Amino acid sequence: MQSQVLSLSEIREVTSLRGVRRVLAQQNLIANLTCNKLPRICRLKRSPGPDCCNKKCVDVKTDRLNCGTCGYKCKYTETCCKGKCVNPSFDKRHCGGCNKKCKKGEFCVYGMCSYA
Repeated sequence: MQSQVLSLSEIREVTSLRGVRRVLAQQNLIANLTCNKLPRICRLKRSPGPDCCNKKCVDVKTDRLNCGTCGYKCKYTETCCKGKCVNPSFDKRHCGGCNKKCKKGEFCVYGMCSYA
């Protein structure tokens, strides 16, 4: 399978289309291009994220395999919150998930504030 590379004029043409044709053209554009050749492709609405890592569009604020920076992987029990690897089972600022804070004086145990 041969990869297709579009010029900037072709990309402008795709983004100037309207309605269903524009949506289909943008999806096709994302499918056929890698961000290493055209980094701005990651800024499209249907892109998984605004950052380009290893020829893929990702969000380094939430991606476990590229947390904070390209290639930095979180450990098995960790998740990526705001670009930092955290353990949602025991982190009182991210208890049970990103940005779920426990109240003052509470502890995070097994992803629940003040468990047992």
